[in-house]
Amino acid sequence: MASQEYWLISAPGDKTCQQTWDKLQAATCNVEKPLSVNSRYQLPDLKVGTLDTLVGLSDDLIKVDGFVEGVTRKISQYMGDVLEDQKDKLVENLTVGPHDLHTYMSKWQWDHAKYPVKLSLRGIVEIINKQISTIDGDLKVKSQAYNAIKNSLQSLERKQAGSLLSRDLSDLVKKEDFVLNSEYLSTLLVIVSKSSVNEWNNNYEKLCDMIVPRSSKKIYEDNEHVLFGVTLFNKVIDEFKHHARDNRFIVRDFKYNESEVAAGRTEISRLEADKKKQFAPLLRWLKTNFGECVVAWIHIKVLRLFVESVLRYGLPVNFQAALLQPAKKSQKKLREALMKLYRHLDTTASSNVDVGFDIPGVTTQQGDYYPYVYFSINIDFTSAY
Repeated sequence: MASQEYWLISAPGDKTCQQTWDKLQAATCNVEKPLSVNSRYQLPDLKVGTLDTLVGLSDDLIKVDGFVEGVTRKISQYMGDVLEDQKDKLVENLTVGPHDLHTYMSKWQWDHAKYPVKLSLRGIVEIINKQISTIDGDLKVKSQAYNAIKNSLQSLERKQAGSLLSRDLSDLVKKEDFVLNSEYLSTLLVIVSKSSVNEWNNNYEKLCDMIVPRSSKKIYEDNEHVLFGVTLFNKVIDEFKHHARDNRFIVRDFKYNESEVAAGRTEISRLEADKKKQFAPLLRWLKTNFGECVVAWIHIKVLRLFVESVLRYGLPVNFQAALLQPAKKSQKKLREALMKLYRHLDTTASSNVDVGFDIPGVTTQQGDYYPYVYFSINIDFTSAY
């Protein structure tokens, strides 16, 4: 499996950015054992603004980055929940348009239609923030509606499962199992453990007087218990329950109501139909907006790279952005190769220690200090499953 971790970096341009790119390739790819697969990111002519604006934007971008990533991961996680026993199809639904995530990352280009570069950097960030906030709000509404149906259905299904001692009995019995509309007689439902069935058959008529002879009828059984119906006179119901309990026979409180039984079955059918009806449109919405969020997230990462690179390397804008996908078990060697290539940019970074202070474009999410601008991107959206 391809690595889910990417490194988004930038280094100041030499005489040309092409030379910077060629040196990076030579140090990391054109070696006996390649340390990474690299993609060259071409950034558009973004409006720089003032230094103060960039410093303030640098802080805001950290928050927006976290927010956009959070919504993206919420969508992917909820998609897994919606797929239920089809979670093996999660990866094929985590796409950006027609592309899988790795293809999108390696072939990334600035989306001028969504994020016009004629706007200020803050204007672009505000567009992304508003877009993802809308998606986040829609996700809450859609997930609440779908979960309400799903939870109601699961609640009814739980009532129809489990032990005879606790489950709903209405789907197990039929009208002909009962004496109905009688002024004097009633049919009770009794749960008997399988080890006590012979005892029940031999003794139920002796539990009290006024039990209809040979009225015991086996209705259903599970792994541990058997459900019997027995008919008796109304006046001895309490006495029968008392003696049944003494003999470890469990009388379930149940009154047969044909309309309620039919309504319960209809409700399950209705909920199953509603869930099935909503499933495909919801999955389609999740797939589409997952892609939208990934696009927004990577653009935010690129904006962070741009801002930190300008603050680090200065004006005029002259740096090369690149996306590195470290080879398996090569992160340490790749870091060493980059340090060797760019150590001259800032000798204080050679020890690769936490500097303990925050300078825009210098410290990373991890607090490590590198002579090049660096951001980590983790596209593993399936580890929860």
